[in-house]
Amino acid sequence: MYLKKFEFAPIEKEEQFTHWNIQRTCYDTCYPFGILSKNGLRQVDFEPITIFYGSNGCGKSTALNIIAEKIGIERGTLYNRSNFFEDYLDFCDFESTTIPRESRIITSDDVFDFMLNLRSLNEGVDLKREELLEEYMNDKYSTFQMKSIDDYEELKRRNLAKRRTQSQYIRSKLKDNVREHSNGESAFMYFVNMIKENALYILDEPENSMSTDNQLELMKLVQDSARFFNCQFIIATHSPFLLAMDYCKIYDFDENPVDVKKWTELKNVRVYYDFFKAHEREF
Repeated sequence: MYLKKFEFAPIEKEEQFTHWNIQRTCYDTCYPFGILSKNGLRQVDFEPITIFYGSNGCGKSTALNIIAEKIGIERGTLYNRSNFFEDYLDFCDFESTTIPRESRIITSDDVFDFMLNLRSLNEGVDLKREELLEEYMNDKYSTFQMKSIDDYEELKRRNLAKRRTQSQYIRSKLKDNVREHSNGESAFMYFVNMIKENALYILDEPENSMSTDNQLELMKLVQDSARFFNCQFIIATHSPFLLAMDYCKIYDFDENPVDVKKWTELKNVRVYYDFFKAHEREF
């Protein structure tokens, strides 16, 4: 494990800081002060896979961002940051070995940006497809006579159009078509590309945009990376599939104080269980 323990700001430091700063500034809050302490979160002890579970607004993402910034790992997109973030980080502490340089935090915004880039590529592919269709029709049904060696490439292209169907011609020109992947498949592909061996990864709700099949694939990727490739994960998630991973430690942010739970004790999982139990005869 690269990160063994993380200590958030002590509540007495928080109260002292927020009381003084709210009095002297126009702010009515000092985010992230007061977010994690309201549920009594003081310290997290990590395993190879550690999960933060809880409802929206419980502080999971805030905790991930605090940890990522304090230990200094790479990130892509911006996050919810206030003028008091650095002050809060000064009150935090952690215990670790050397954090690998390849370590990073991956958020839903990173995955969304990746899918937007793919969409942009797809739009380019669509435009290119239209151009190739027009080129194909011109080449297949027009006459062309080679007058010099400089015309050889043009003759070869026109002969290619005459020998192939429209779809064969366009596919041969486009090569790989990125539209073959759905949003969920693209999201999973992003994690496959980003997660390397020997690193610490902080994942904020990685199941977003993924089907159940892809969530199961992500679960296997995380478990195998932790077991065989010396990776450590800290994950915020609602996914019952990720919550069910073997040998992970789950912190329930909906409890006060935050408590360690088995995945079968979590409210979200119990809702799924009760629903399918009520419809058991239909299976």
